[in-house]
Amino acid sequence: MTHSHEKVETNVGMMAVLIAVAVSFGGLAEIVPLMHQAEAIQPLPGVKPYPALQLAGRDVYVREGCYNCHSQMVRTLRFETERYGHYSLAGESVYDRPFQWGSKRTGPDLARVGGRYSDDWHRVHLHNPRDVVPESNMPGFPWLSENKLDGEQVAQRMQALKTIGDPYTDADIAGARAAVDGKTELDAVVAYLQGLGRHAPRGG
Repeated sequence: MTHSHEKVETNVGMMAVLIAVAVSFGGLAEIVPLMHQAEAIQPLPGVKPYPALQLAGRDVYVREGCYNCHSQMVRTLRFETERYGHYSLAGESVYDRPFQWGSKRTGPDLARVGGRYSDDWHRVHLHNPRDVVPESNMPGFPWLSENKLDGEQVAQRMQALKTIGDPYTDADIAGARAAVDGKTELDAVVAYLQGLGRHAPRGG
């Protein structure tokens, strides 16, 4: 007597089709609810799309792979909130594309780093981390101070984000070139870091 599962197991083509169907249904069951949830998430009070300089800094941050060592997600664990502050909320990351959440950390989490250090500290740290943290194993990024920002590119990025729903105004986009004129990638990354966590709830 031949069982139905034996027919599937001995027919490679049928098995491949059934696996594809199972994976498709599983994927839809995970993705569709998240799509509806994302539409319902509202930004926290004060959270707005990144200004031109911070947006440029975030793009450099992602380009240089900073997220490989630094997450931006404080978990709901006591030792995390005692160290970093209030746990991360979805409303903080509404305008993050891609978001920087995660639990892999070689360096500290940066979700609440804004305002903890001066601009000068960040500049020195990004140029050569060991000048301020002797035991650091973070690489330096000295070229950031030499690379100038492209205002046209930043404006185009803001326009693209507006197209997919970020509430940038025409004035925001028109002012992007002036906002980054003469600025370096280092200026931009520092501005981005200094803005992280500014609108998070206080306390753990």
